[in-house]
Amino acid sequence: MNDWIRKAIGSISCDLQRSADTHIHKLDIPGLKGVDIYLKDESTHPTGSLKHRLARSLFLHAICSGKIREGTHVVEASSGSTAVSEAYFAKLLGLRFTAVMPRNTASKKIEQVEQLGGRCHFVDHSSHVYAQAQRLARESEGHYMDQFTYAERATDWRGNNNIADSIFQQMAGEPHPVPHTIVMSAGTGGTSSTLGRYIRYKGYDTRLVVVDPENSVFFESYRTGDSSLTSPHGSRIEGIGRPQVEPSFLPDVIDDMLKVPDAASIATLYWLEKLLGKKPGGSTGTNMWGALHVARRMQEQGLQGSIVTLMCDSGERYLDTYYDRDWVARNIGDITPYSQQLDRFL
Repeated sequence: MNDWIRKAIGSISCDLQRSADTHIHKLDIPGLKGVDIYLKDESTHPTGSLKHRLARSLFLHAICSGKIREGTHVVEASSGSTAVSEAYFAKLLGLRFTAVMPRNTASKKIEQVEQLGGRCHFVDHSSHVYAQAQRLARESEGHYMDQFTYAERATDWRGNNNIADSIFQQMAGEPHPVPHTIVMSAGTGGTSSTLGRYIRYKGYDTRLVVVDPENSVFFESYRTGDSSLTSPHGSRIEGIGRPQVEPSFLPDVIDDMLKVPDAASIATLYWLEKLLGKKPGGSTGTNMWGALHVARRMQEQGLQGSIVTLMCDSGERYLDTYYDRDWVARNIGDITPYSQQLDRFL
């Protein structure tokens, strides 16, 4: 092993040791009796999102596989949060980094990538990110990280401080320590794959429900078994939903899926802000809507237990989109019917 590889792995390991685990919050929801909902706040990572875990794993996987060496230009296709996290690790290792992303990506994410020394290369449609990232990596003799392929294999799903291991350890002292359900949205599919595999590996009696936004093909692919589906539209909920079925999306480890209207995601984002006193990102709204749907179904069946879902990133990145009511009215539509449904829980 050469000195650069040894130092690179050491730097990434030190970053892990400097980072504490993320908090898990038990939500006070008066309308739910016998069902406890917990929110694991991944926005407290150094780069502000769940993707910090993924970026760390992807860099270690690529370095140990001989794909990233000293001086390698790292290229990624990303709608934002993964790009921010990978820019952080590229800077840590002294590597050049380019993120290929849709032109309508939240401006705060673009700013964060650039502040970390990364470069943003824009495309007009989310389906174009793959080919452009491959081209840029090829022309610079760099490495295309390809989170959509490697997310499910770069993470050690058996444990080793992954997201699933962390959830079950933190839930150990709760009234219902083994969750009835974990609710998660899918971007690459890597996190849902890790959760589903870990649940089976440990033998937990926990269901995995994956929620999907509009303009994403994951739900329809899960329902029909057709992995060739594509969509002409990109997801309006940044970071989740894809216009094609990604290699890291593993439907066989999922127990059920739920399609969530984008207006419901945004309404839940505002509702959750009032409950938490902090701004969650759009995908957190999708996750929480799914968790509330599962909770209501449990109540109807007379079941008690716990549900865990994730706050994937902070809403501070979306002040000019999801937290701008005029933008929401123009791009998402009327959220009032969903807001009225949510108010019943309080």
